[in-house]
Amino acid sequence: MIASRLAMVTIVVPDYDAGLAFFVGKLGFALVEDTTLDAKKRWVVVSPGNGAQLLLARAANDDQASAIGRQAGGRVGFFLHTDDIAQSLALLTKAGVEIVRPVSREAYGAVLVFRDPFGNLWDLIEPAASSKVEKAA
Repeated sequence: MIASRLAMVTIVVPDYDAGLAFFVGKLGFALVEDTTLDAKKRWVVVSPGNGAQLLLARAANDDQASAIGRQAGGRVGFFLHTDDIAQSLALLTKAGVEIVRPVSREAYGAVLVFRDPFGNLWDLIEPAASSKVEKAA
């Protein structure tokens, strides 16, 4: 095997501070690093926990800007797990996050879909093993 784990995924954003405002300010991710590399570039890393990390990369040209919000071609491209979907839904709603699809019960657990302010779709899943979907219904 070449690698032991996926360490980081890039999300292209229009502005570093807008990315931080959403991921840290609204979703509650931890700021791992924010280092200025030059006058136009920063190394900005955030994490929801458990070792997963996102690199917030400011679009540097038109081609990159065209990918903002469509990094998965309009499909859900990012997946988060929660231990309590009802509580997470309340926090997302309070933070003003756009819920695209309300909580539903699937074979794998309770799931809702939200959109980040850049246009990307995210699944928030309470896995079936710990599902409290009855509370969210």
